[in-house]
Amino acid sequence: MDRVILHCDCNGFFASVECALNPELRNVPMAVGGSVEARHGIILAKNELAKKYNIQTAETIYSAKKKCPNLVIVPPHHDLYEEYSRRVNEIYFEYTDQVEKFGIDESWLDVTGSQRLFGNGEEIAATLRKRIREEIGITISVGVSFNKVFAKLGSDYKKPDATTVISRDNYKEIVYPLPVGDLLFVGRRTRDALSKLHIETIGDLAESNETKLIKLLGKQGETIYRYARGEDDSPVDPHANDEVKSIGNGMTFRRDLIGEKDILCGISHLSESIAVRMRKKGVKCTVVQVTIKDPDLHSIQRQEKLDSPTNLAKDITEKAMEIIRRSWNMKNPIRMLTVTGGGIVDENASEQISFFDEAKNPKQENLEKTLDKIREKYGKDAVQNANIIKNDIGI
Repeated sequence: MDRVILHCDCNGFFASVECALNPELRNVPMAVGGSVEARHGIILAKNELAKKYNIQTAETIYSAKKKCPNLVIVPPHHDLYEEYSRRVNEIYFEYTDQVEKFGIDESWLDVTGSQRLFGNGEEIAATLRKRIREEIGITISVGVSFNKVFAKLGSDYKKPDATTVISRDNYKEIVYPLPVGDLLFVGRRTRDALSKLHIETIGDLAESNETKLIKLLGKQGETIYRYARGEDDSPVDPHANDEVKSIGNGMTFRRDLIGEKDILCGISHLSESIAVRMRKKGVKCTVVQVTIKDPDLHSIQRQEKLDSPTNLAKDITEKAMEIIRRSWNMKNPIRMLTVTGGGIVDENASEQISFFDEAKNPKQENLEKTLDKIREKYGKDAVQNANIIKNDIGI
């Protein structure tokens, strides 16, 4: 018996959440965007009225405003988006325990075993759409199919607030005319490579020569060939995204950073944010990576291994500053910084500390964990590092 897989996609998620919180925004063309003053002014999401002006995700606010001078720009509230994502997925879990998140606004559900309780796949999709619209205040589009790849194509096929069923009877009619770039894991480079073989649609891919595809793209060629033909048998895996490989944060600053004081301010803030996330997930990093971008958008990336695993902001800050001092002229301006903790391990994993390594600093560990509790109770801005107070770089 075929599986019944749903792919649920929140429509214009960031913008939908903002409209749910402020219903007046539903009546005007609006978009969620970064700050022009802080120099990361791009469109992150837009509502249906803004889409009528052909405003695109990732285009600059300047460009979007030229298309729609009355466009209302709302700053992003990522904590709220995480909360809404959690609430939406809690509803999904009421219908099946086989839920696999695919980003903050998309999830696959295997409802094969749920149909006796809740109806067929299309009926479950209709129920989910109704509940999320009425209880959460946003809309979802749902693809229903016999595999994950076609279910995702279904959720993209008709928006907003729609269900598309792709079955064994109709999949060639619906899927084959779609551009090959719509297929999961076919990015721009793969699409351009396929175009050289005159493969422009998913149907072209399904009817192409598998041997030529493998020769051109290796293992990926075999994978996307099977996907196009509906031969995806990958399971819906609730634990697919449990393993954390790295935790990072980056920022484009309101003005260029110049000199050690400026750079330390930025690094301290970024290191603090990733250290807090590590402690929440119960992990530590063994590698610190720093990415530096200058005003001309040229970038360098450097990383170094730590003496022992850590999830303390102090340790990460010190290592990141060491990396920058060794690899960057401190007099040169910096537009953007990213700090990433890599080589993630469980915080309870045993550490082999050599005779020459410094022992852990329990006072620092207790201090940072105490700050976590204060911020959890009173808000993330309740306590700040002294060197970022009254800064003018956008933190």
